[in-house]
Amino acid sequence: MNPGEEQPRVVIRDKRRIDPSTGEVRAPVGEQPAGAPPHPTVAGEQMSEQQMPVEEQPEVPVAPAAGGGDLAQQLAERTEDLQRVTAEYANYRRRVDRDRALMVDQAAERFAAQLFPIVDDIERARDHDELTGGFKLVADRILGLLDGLGVEAFGKAGDEFDPEVHEAVMHDTSAEVAVPTATTVLRQGFRRGDRVLRTAMVAVTDPEHPAPAAPAADEPSAPASD
Repeated sequence: MNPGEEQPRVVIRDKRRIDPSTGEVRAPVGEQPAGAPPHPTVAGEQMSEQQMPVEEQPEVPVAPAAGGGDLAQQLAERTEDLQRVTAEYANYRRRVDRDRALMVDQAAERFAAQLFPIVDDIERARDHDELTGGFKLVADRILGLLDGLGVEAFGKAGDEFDPEVHEAVMHDTSAEVAVPTATTVLRQGFRRGDRVLRTAMVAVTDPEHPAPAAPAADEPSAPASD
């Protein structure tokens, strides 16, 4: 080798897995994490990493999503569907409540109708002064059941005859009455609220000389005689 020739540079690489200065495990070459400093070298080897400046990317305006009008229309349709379903459910609840109340009323009226013959016997016993002792106690409880159901009896002697609530089985006339009158009650009637459950069976007395019927308003009056 000539003295004037340039001697080749000897590079010594430290391939030890454990860093003798820090005691940490080194990552293999080519697998070092991003941003980690390179392994130190010996004998003047210089390793540098040139960082290129990052150009700022211009902000790209985000265009509004297509179909915004369709979304508003879908929202309006879903809202309309929800309102319709809510109204249908409210109507359903009203029908259910009405049917339930009707069923309760019908059951109460059927039960009360089964007690009417017993009440008739109680009233006959009362008329003959036989409503005493234990029989009176039972009678009071049965009448209490009718009161609890909201059922009340009607039909008394002297009431004006009403074909809607009275059933006439006998007729006679008298000068002591001015209108058809229920003078004798043969069987009581029962009502629950405005609903008549059983009409009262009565004997009716009519006046001997009933008043003439008033002429209708649209009928012409008879001409006066000369």
